Amino acid sequence: MATNERTMKATADAVWAVLADGWLYPLWVVGASRMRDVDEGWPAVGTRLHHSVGTWPLLVDDTTDVVEVTPGASLTLHARAQPSGIARVTIRLEAIGAETRVVIDEDAVSGPALLVPKVVRDVGLKWRNDEALRRLAYVAERRASRMESRA
Repeated sequence: MATNERTMKATADAVWAVLADGWLYPLWVVGASRMRDVDEGWPAVGTRLHHSVGTWPLLVDDTTDVVEVTPGASLTLHARAQPSGIARVTIRLEAIGAETRVVIDEDAVSGPALLVPKVVRDVGLKWRNDEALRRLAYVAERRASRMESRA
């Protein structure tokens, strides 16, 4: 399983607010290009994001399902990226004062991606999730600073 982490200059509540807003998914998830729908109640277990991956005109419609959730602390997803298969993605938040340590663990659980040697999969996932965490930090930190300036 590829693991990435980043400490963000935002509270765990501020980071969770981004994760809990399914419409923001393409802003921080590398490869997600647009949202088609977000199930009512996201991110409750069993709810789904309906997104597209790729670049127009080569877009593939896919979904991501919530498998486990501890509100404000962790979110485990099954992300589909056909034709490569399904990945299990766990995002954990750890409050460190006014900052938050965010950890993403990801690996393929089904499909042709499992045919790729793990060491090769991990390199790609680590690169991708490093960028995803950078983007998530931009969104969460910007939103947190706007909230502070309004207070």
